[in-house]
Amino acid sequence: MEQAAGDCWVVGVDVGGSGIRVGAAPAGRPVDPTGTRTVAAAAAARVSASAGGQDARAVLDQLLPALDTLVAGLPGGARIGAVAVGATGMALLGRDLAARLPGPLARATGARRLVLAGDAVTAYAGALGTAAGVVVAGGTGLVAIGLRPGGSWCRADGWGQLLGDCGGGAWIGRAGLEAALRAQDGRNGGSPVLLAAAERHYGPVTGLPAALQPRPDRAALLAEFAPAVVAAAEEGCPVARGLLRRAGEEIADTATAAAAATGGAERRLALTGGLFRFDALRRATLDALAVRLPAARPGPPDGPPLLGALRLAAAASSAAGTSAVGTSAVGAAPVSTFAQEFPWPLDPPLLAVLDLPDLPAEDGPRRP
Repeated sequence: MEQAAGDCWVVGVDVGGSGIRVGAAPAGRPVDPTGTRTVAAAAAARVSASAGGQDARAVLDQLLPALDTLVAGLPGGARIGAVAVGATGMALLGRDLAARLPGPLARATGARRLVLAGDAVTAYAGALGTAAGVVVAGGTGLVAIGLRPGGSWCRADGWGQLLGDCGGGAWIGRAGLEAALRAQDGRNGGSPVLLAAAERHYGPVTGLPAALQPRPDRAALLAEFAPAVVAAAEEGCPVARGLLRRAGEEIADTATAAAAATGGAERRLALTGGLFRFDALRRATLDALAVRLPAARPGPPDGPPLLGALRLAAAASSAAGTSAVGTSAVGAAPVSTFAQEFPWPLDPPLLAVLDLPDLPAEDGPRRP
């Protein structure tokens, strides 16, 4: 149903390894995915990182035009109460984002509050809401996150493609390319099928090191090859089948670690993210979970991480009190009245809520 002019809306942003998705939903009620307006940045847009963490300028270059498009499509006079940004690596590499996002987002939207969250948190909020359990988020990377009864987060993996993200898209793509290069060399463990697929996708494999090593979006480039590994497995390639089985075992190990860290009897579990659209990998993961975590109750997620970002924004918009002082005080302790009303545990930099500076939006909606 169309919202009346002047209604308050909230905005959610999902920043992943392969691009950015933006959505808006009416505030003051549970977020209904069917009533969400969404805009996707160009499919080729990727998030890059530097020594300071995720590149805020690169994120803003993609995000602000998408926000402009989204805001222009809202009912006349619509106001935005809060924006929630869930980003890959926020907990480990989010310093630049925390320092540079608040001002531009305040000007672009007129929002009163900004939620900065790791992508694991938005995945959790989108999959299970506020219920206790474990969520495995699989895309370019891989992380499991649990919510302990009584309220605190616990994470497993999510260490990035150089040190972890085992079983994720970049991990599978890299393993597949290694098998391709083994076939190129004539070493054991090689796959001529994957070698042919790599040459179709990237060109001569002798050029792979030069093409991949310097790229800040290397993880996304590696993850591009994961669908080829899945296709090879489905066509009967034994090496590719073995890689998917190993990926499922790694994912199940990560889920088991997060479940153990929750310390509770709750075994609700959801698999979310683009990685699990591959039936072969999902089956391999569920098979491994049946052995490693037999008490788990896997179920479908409520929705994607973008839904989680919208849920976080809606909660931040409606909660009373002061969230944090200043635009860069991600480590500031929230006022107790706000923390009591916010339904997820605040744990900067994994999850922080900031009061935005009083900057009017330019040619856009004003804060309520």
